[in-house]
Amino acid sequence: MDFVAALRAAWRERDSLLCVGLDPDPARFPAALAGRSRVVFEFCREIVDATADLVCAFKPQIAYFAAQRAEDQLEALIGHIHARHPGVPVILDAKRGDIGSTAGMYAEEAFARYRADAVTVNPYMGRDSVEPYLGWRGKGVILLCRTSNPGGSDLQFLDVGGERLYEHVARLVADEWNVNGNCALVVGATFPAEIARVRALVGDMPLLVPGIGAQGGNIAATVMAGRTGDGAGLLLNSSRAILYASAGEDFAAAARRAAAATRDAINACRARREA
Repeated sequence: MDFVAALRAAWRERDSLLCVGLDPDPARFPAALAGRSRVVFEFCREIVDATADLVCAFKPQIAYFAAQRAEDQLEALIGHIHARHPGVPVILDAKRGDIGSTAGMYAEEAFARYRADAVTVNPYMGRDSVEPYLGWRGKGVILLCRTSNPGGSDLQFLDVGGERLYEHVARLVADEWNVNGNCALVVGATFPAEIARVRALVGDMPLLVPGIGAQGGNIAATVMAGRTGDGAGLLLNSSRAILYASAGEDFAAAARRAAAATRDAINACRARREA
């Protein structure tokens, strides 16, 4: 699956900019799932099947699986998404960043072992640490740019030659690293002014935007700041607000309702912009 092509098709065909993050925390699972040997997979599978027609992508966070020794369940989950919901791209949220030889192994892990369609990468070690991912044609490389955490400003707002470091990263990725057209950037919903600045620097490059939902990012401000001329260009990620919409046996149905409400809220903002 070509990540960018699949993403554009999902935006269009599903009329959705919603990305559902899969951050499974067994402490928050419904009691009805207790004691199951593959509970992480089963919980996520139910969420996926309940929401797949409402989203443009899914984003499993690798740490939540690894902490439970559930990497095999992550492999099974991505396989399930590809088999049952073809056309929905899967982003492995790993935020990898290391020297070139090690980065090559991380790229192999993401794209060959897990068969993810895209992976999040930390670019702050420079191009040689990103190059191994860029060589996987058709696979998405989503680079951290302006992150949603408060401490991101410690480094990302540093002045480097008259511009902020995050601006330099955005320009570098757009102008020099995106040679195969498979790059995207992470920009947090908690900083709409920076979203607008990144959009101005990178044109129509996709932006993965965490921070709506539980983190409190404003949907309207995010859409206004980051959408492209065709009303797309964004993957607005929500995780906990959808995954844990109910602690009861109706958790999947509740997740669907929360996902539908979020998608509809995003689309209402898109419509106001177009009017």
